[in-house]
Amino acid sequence: MRQRKKIDTRRLTRLALLTAAALIIFVIELQIPNPVPIPGIKLGLANIITVYAVYHFKPAEVVMLLLVRIFFGSVYGGNVSAMIFSLSGGLLCLAGMLLLKRMIDEDHIWLASVFGAVLHNLGQTVAAVFVMKTLAVMGYLPFLIFAGCIAGAFTGFSAQLIIRRLPKEK
Repeated sequence: MRQRKKIDTRRLTRLALLTAAALIIFVIELQIPNPVPIPGIKLGLANIITVYAVYHFKPAEVVMLLLVRIFFGSVYGGNVSAMIFSLSGGLLCLAGMLLLKRMIDEDHIWLASVFGAVLHNLGQTVAAVFVMKTLAVMGYLPFLIFAGCIAGAFTGFSAQLIIRRLPKEK
């Protein structure tokens, strides 16, 4: 019983550290001016942590990490109203990546990240349609998908590099 509690504490501590790292990355990224004048396009560097977590933690643990990161990221970023977009995109992305994890191994994690980024943009666009009550928002979708492929590849390759450099778990 004591050994089980130690393992759970270790996993919880790792999840807390990963969440803190994702929040730090998110806050730093907020300080970088957006070079693209299209709303919703950004690198999403905090997703490096989520991509890593998908392959190293249980689905419920990754959901918890994502929800905490989105909540505190919205609060720290001063844009709580944008939480609906982050939640819709993040949860759709996570659902897709958890399914893709069964087909895409860790050596090709960047590919899962690209699909996840596209799903994230799709989820955000659907949320925008409901919030703004207009289909005109769908005009952004091709630009968001293109940018999502680039950002997803970058975050996926970054996560893959991190995984290769971390010691194997026991």
